[in-house]
Amino acid sequence: MSDNTTIDPQQPVTQQLQIELGPQEAEGIYSNLAIITHSPAEFIIDFTRVTPGVPRARVHARIIMTPQHFKLLLNAMKENMDRFESQYGQVRTEGQGEHPFGFRTSGPPQITGSGGDKVH
Repeated sequence: MSDNTTIDPQQPVTQQLQIELGPQEAEGIYSNLAIITHSPAEFIIDFTRVTPGVPRARVHARIIMTPQHFKLLLNAMKENMDRFESQYGQVRTEGQGEHPFGFRTSGPPQITGSGGDKVH
């Protein structure tokens, strides 16, 4: 190795991104219902969980993204599902639309109350 190292300005500089995961975030949040809405500038994903027999559901996490980042996430999720299914078999979702619980793309949701939000 010599001390006369030159940097090629045409070569992109790569950095390693370090992501910190706190103990609370490491526990995760279970969701069996996500409501996706959008405006011209952003996509909003509200994650909630619905329990049978309980008429209220609270939003546990809200993610707001630009359309570009939403599309990148969509592509990454599709790629990961394809890998999962090639390893473990096809995930079936028949009948998912026949009951009120699951992931949906209708909106905008009506959120009422404080603390105990209700999503319709």
